[in-house]
Amino acid sequence: MDSVVANDGTAASPRRAESALWAGRAMSGLAILFLTMDGVMKFVQPQVVIDTTRQLGWPADDATLVTVGGLLLVSTLLYAIPRTAFLGALLLTAYLGGAVATHVRIGSPLFSHVLFGVYVGAIVWGGLWLRDSRVRALLPFIR
Repeated sequence: MDSVVANDGTAASPRRAESALWAGRAMSGLAILFLTMDGVMKFVQPQVVIDTTRQLGWPADDATLVTVGGLLLVSTLLYAIPRTAFLGALLLTAYLGGAVATHVRIGSPLFSHVLFGVYVGAIVWGGLWLRDSRVRALLPFIR
């Protein structure tokens, strides 16, 4: 099991490390569930997805929705697999950046719509940071 570094630079207790690991798994799990549901909805294409896609200024044809849904599902799958989670997080960040840009372009409300992709991205990266020591080494918040 990976240890978490405490504020003073020493290794944290095994209990604290295990708590961080489970918190990271929970955060990642929530993100995976949400993003999987979003990707599947683009394949199922209920009327609300078609209407919302048009409101956002995107074409709501089958090819576009399936392509976007496929990209989201592949990125989410890569994030869910520990060995490829970092690549998945990068791809999800790009996807969510497109969502933020789309909402900025149409003038959506800032905190509820524009920044929603930022919130999801923070959960994605926070979950990965808590569950993977390599990401903590790459992005150290505590020295």
